[in-house]
Amino acid sequence: MATNLQFIKSASGTSVSTLSVTDCFSAKYDVYKIVISKIDVTATGSARFRFIDSGGSVISASEYDTANLRLRQNASFEELRYTGQTYLQYTFSMDSNSAYGGGEVMYVFNPNDSSSYTFAQYQSVSYSPNYLGFKSIGVHKSAETISGLQFAFSGGSFDNLEIKVYGVK
Repeated sequence: MATNLQFIKSASGTSVSTLSVTDCFSAKYDVYKIVISKIDVTATGSARFRFIDSGGSVISASEYDTANLRLRQNASFEELRYTGQTYLQYTFSMDSNSAYGGGEVMYVFNPNDSSSYTFAQYQSVSYSPNYLGFKSIGVHKSAETISGLQFAFSGGSFDNLEIKVYGVK
């Protein structure tokens, strides 16, 4: 994969349960890199990822499939599979109430192609008392134009969240 990155847009929030980055995907790139360099939470939960369609609406229909490899420091690794979900599963997860934070890198493929599914590949790590990582792939199984993305946290709110979107040439 090419490594020439072009910065497109960023978003950040404090004490937010969701954070959207709108109008960040276009016909200019086929591949996008999303970097979340700061994720801070204080509750058990997981981040969920949804796409935003060309009309600006968050896509919450049961059109997402995900496969994860959960990498725990203190337990056996697990393979997880989810089909027909309303979001991509486990883009980031905390398994302790004394959670500290972490980060994530995601690649999104073909979001602007209205005749193709949109795919995502991502990996994350959380720095709680027991390190927890995920290596994942996902697909939005509806051929439509995607213009943005949204992260939400199932455990309440993000204390801090910072997202940067890059086009990959």
